[in-house]
Amino acid sequence: MSRSDTKATVRALLDGQGRTYAEEAGIRLKDTPQPLYELLVLAHLLSARIRADTAVAAARALFAAGMRDARHMSDADWQQRVDALGKGGYRRYDERTATQLGRAAELVLDAYGGDLRRMHEKSGGDPERLRALLQEVPGIGPAGADIFLREAQGVWPELAPYLDDRTLDGAERLGLPTDREELAGLVGRKELPALAAALVRAALDRHVVDDVRETVNETQGGSG
Repeated sequence: MSRSDTKATVRALLDGQGRTYAEEAGIRLKDTPQPLYELLVLAHLLSARIRADTAVAAARALFAAGMRDARHMSDADWQQRVDALGKGGYRRYDERTATQLGRAAELVLDAYGGDLRRMHEKSGGDPERLRALLQEVPGIGPAGADIFLREAQGVWPELAPYLDDRTLDGAERLGLPTDREELAGLVGRKELPALAAALVRAALDRHVVDDVRETVNETQGGSG
């Protein structure tokens, strides 16, 4: 792929799909306890074998029910968590997930005082160490940790570029570079979380790839 084609592909991808999952869930991500905890919950929900839009809706429902931080999540009873997940359409895994969310909130409170910035500090800013610490949280496995880190690189810059295997799968489907540093160099650092989210969508949905290619073809045809 030529450099101009690469630039056009990245721009079409970001224009069409460049919204982070945190933004979709209504999370205003910044380096403070509540939005970081909300991102952890979202990563937990997204990591299940369920549609991303359902996971996002379930996160929104939990937050609307007041479960926006570890204390409120822990204080909510199991049925309240189940009901909120069900309201978001997250029914297949609702009972198990409600249990895991309660246990996860307790761990975040006990180990980090409800503040994931302390987990970040404990990791020393090392992405692999942070990935391992995240997986100590009930319900957060490798996929959930990757989801969290892809989005958190926007507020913790030393994690960047965090482009995991799933994002590279999307890059390959689009004909973009699969070298992490080269791929990251196609956008500014502030756009990395959006690029990562867009690449994941391309990896998961062939229609995203088709739409990007169609947009690029139309743009190039129109500029000719």
